[in-house]
Amino acid sequence: MKRQKSIMGMPVAIEVLDKEVTDEDANEVFAYFHYIDETFSTYKKGSEISQINRGEIREKDFSNQAKKIFKLSEETKKLTNGYFDININGQLDPSGIVKGYAISQGAKILQKKGLKNFFVEIAGDIQVSGKNKEGEKWSVGIQNPFNIKEIIKVVYLSDKGIATSGNYLRGEHIHNPIFKKNANEVALVTVIADDIFDADRFATAAFAMGEKGIHFLESLKNIEGYMVTKSKKAIYTSDFEKYTIN
Repeated sequence: MKRQKSIMGMPVAIEVLDKEVTDEDANEVFAYFHYIDETFSTYKKGSEISQINRGEIREKDFSNQAKKIFKLSEETKKLTNGYFDININGQLDPSGIVKGYAISQGAKILQKKGLKNFFVEIAGDIQVSGKNKEGEKWSVGIQNPFNIKEIIKVVYLSDKGIATSGNYLRGEHIHNPIFKKNANEVALVTVIADDIFDADRFATAAFAMGEKGIHFLESLKNIEGYMVTKSKKAIYTSDFEKYTIN
């Protein structure tokens, strides 16, 4: 079963190969994504995050989901030496952590139903489980940030998350909280982790760091990264290439 929708203003896809999957399984994941969008979209005036930013909801009345995201964001800020920060110019914007979190939770919904072979994707960030329809690892292509029609690297994954940060599709949208400006020192950062939540948040932080972001990724346990610089040079962590072998 493969299903696609547009949620959070982004393309969302689920593919499940287990025969016992039902439409209700996919619908539950999509419903969760809608809930996350209604809670954290900074574009929707009625979302909880928009109400919080307008001062209409006091901290003691934050939802449990909001409290959890804020706690995870603060932990990520500490882990990244301040390069990940959802407080941007006095407004809270958890976009850099919510997408990976949502994908991770969506995958867990499927896992709890006993499903083993699937992928869950939101706008190119993916959690894969088990094997593809050929019984092999899932293959994921990394786009060339200077020519998005070209794939510059293919990785082969099972039970992993992969996330990419860059400005080549959406323009400058990643904040560098240290220098309080948009991050644009490198062209692309792709991160592979056991969980897409980690891949997403650390890809955002590493992109904000610029070229030193690859050294940050190297320092993390069970995390591999691939970076393309503005001069079109590829840099990657020491064990990244193990994922380029099928």
